[in-house]
Amino acid sequence: MTNDYLKQIIMKKIQLILALAIMLAATSSCDKGFDTLNINPTAATALNPVFTFNNAMINTAFPGSILVFEEPIVQQMFSPNSGVLAGGNFNIDNRGPAGPNAAIWQGYYQNVVRYLVDVINQTKSDPTRANLYNMARIWKAYVFQVLTDSYGDIPYSQAGLGYLSSNILPKYDTQESIYTDLIKELTEATAALDATKPTEAGEITYGGDIGKWKRAGNSILLRVGMRLSKINPTLAQSTVQKAVAGGVMQTNADNLAVLNNANYKNPVGNTLNSTEAANYYLTKYFVDYLKSTADPRLASIAVRYVGAKSGPEQTAAKANRDPAVQVGMPLGFDNGTIPAQATKDGLASFYDYTQLDRTRLGRFDAPTFLVTHAQTQLLLAEAAQRGWTTGDPATFYNAGITAHMQQLGIVDAGSAVAPAAITAYVQANPYVAARGLQLINTQYWVASFLNGPEAFANFRRSGFPALTPNPYPGKEIKGNFINRLSYPDSEISVNTTNRQEAVARQGADNQDTRVWWDKQ
Repeated sequence: MTNDYLKQIIMKKIQLILALAIMLAATSSCDKGFDTLNINPTAATALNPVFTFNNAMINTAFPGSILVFEEPIVQQMFSPNSGVLAGGNFNIDNRGPAGPNAAIWQGYYQNVVRYLVDVINQTKSDPTRANLYNMARIWKAYVFQVLTDSYGDIPYSQAGLGYLSSNILPKYDTQESIYTDLIKELTEATAALDATKPTEAGEITYGGDIGKWKRAGNSILLRVGMRLSKINPTLAQSTVQKAVAGGVMQTNADNLAVLNNANYKNPVGNTLNSTEAANYYLTKYFVDYLKSTADPRLASIAVRYVGAKSGPEQTAAKANRDPAVQVGMPLGFDNGTIPAQATKDGLASFYDYTQLDRTRLGRFDAPTFLVTHAQTQLLLAEAAQRGWTTGDPATFYNAGITAHMQQLGIVDAGSAVAPAAITAYVQANPYVAARGLQLINTQYWVASFLNGPEAFANFRRSGFPALTPNPYPGKEIKGNFINRLSYPDSEISVNTTNRQEAVARQGADNQDTRVWWDKQ
C-alpha cells in the first residue's frame, strides 16, 4: 500500500467526519425550533365561547320535519304524499335511521346541546363572561323544553357530557324533574344578567342587549309555567307570577328568533323551496278558519297557483294571493285519493290547492320565531283569565293578535297587515270571557304558525283549537291525535338500557303515550 493511497484514505475519512459534524450541528440547530416549526403563528389558540354560542343558536332553527309531524297534527299544513313525508298527515309513525321523528332530537343533541354545555363549562367560573354564561343557560332551558315537550322523559342532567366526562350513554330524566330544573335555571339565569358587566355584543340574537335577554328569559319562564296549568296549577301560578314580576316581552323587537340568511338557511323554508315545493298545502281547516273570521292574515300567508296541473305549473303567472280564491286541502286523503277530491272541489288538480307562500313567509331566509311578543301577550291573557296575574284578559288578547299581525310585516313587507285592517279585525272578533280559553288558545295556534313544536305543545295542553280528528283511514294511533314523538331508533340500539328504563316509567314508546304535563 503506497503512501499516496494512505493519504487518500485519510483525507476521505476527514471529509466524512467533517460532513457528519456539519449535519449534527444543523440537526441540533433545527431541534431548537422544532417545537414551533409546524405552528401557524396567526392561528387562534382558543375559540371565543361566544362563537360557539352563536353556532348553538343558529342550529336551533326547526328542522323540515315539523312539516311531517307537528304542522299536520295541528292541521295547519300537510302533504298528501307518503314515503318520507308520511307522519301526522296519516297519523302514523315514521322511524328509521334518519326518520323525521328523530330530526329535532338528533339536531338538538348532536349540535345545540353539545355547544351549549361547552359554553356553560367554559364560562361558569369566569366572572368576565357571567352574562354569556347566563344567556347560554336561558337558551339551554328553551331547547330542553322543546325536547321534553316533544318526547317526554329525555336525557337532561347528563346530556352533552360526552366530551367533558366521556358519558356517551346518558340517563333519561323524568319530565317532572326537568321542568323543576327549567324553572330554577330560568329564574336564576335571568335574574343574574347584569348590564354593568361585559354584555357580549358579539352574540347574534340581541347583540348583547341585557334588557332583551331578561325579557326573553322571563317570557320563556311564563311559557314553562303555563305548560303546567293542568298538571300542577299551583306551581303554574307561582311560576307565571315570577315571570311577570321579572318583566316579559313588550314589543316585537323583543322576539326571540333565529335570524336565518343565505348562509344559514331556514330549514323549513329551504325544504319548501327545494325538493318539496309542490308537496305541502295549507289545510282546509286552517284556511276556512281564517276565512270565517275575515282574518287579514290569510292574505299574508297564502298563495294559490290557480289552474296548476303539476309542480312545474306553479308559476308566478298563476299565483293568486286573494283570500277569496284560497282553497285549503282537506285532510284524510293521500296521493292516490286526493286527485278525485280536487276534481270534486272544482280544481284542476291537487297542485291547485292553497299553499304557504314560499316567496314571503316561507322564504329560505325567513326568521325562525321561537318565542314572540304575540305568544307572550296571549299567555298573559290566559293567566289573567285564570286569575293568576293582574290585567284585563281582553287587553292582552287584543295585543297578542295585533302583535302577530305586525310581526308578519317584519318578516316580509309583502305580508304586512295594514293598521286599519288590524283594528277592524280586533273590533269584529272581540274577546268574550265565557269562551275565553278557547278564543285565546285558538289565536295562540294562529300566532304559532310555523312554530310547529310550540303549536303542538299548546294544543295538547289547552285542547284548542277544537280540531276534528284527521279522518285518514290508515291511522296507527289508538286515540284521536298524536300525543308525542317516538324516540329515535338510534337510542334503541345504542342507549338501550336507559331508554328502556324511561319507557317502563313513562309508557310505551309510541304516539299514544302522553307526556307528564298532558294530563287527561
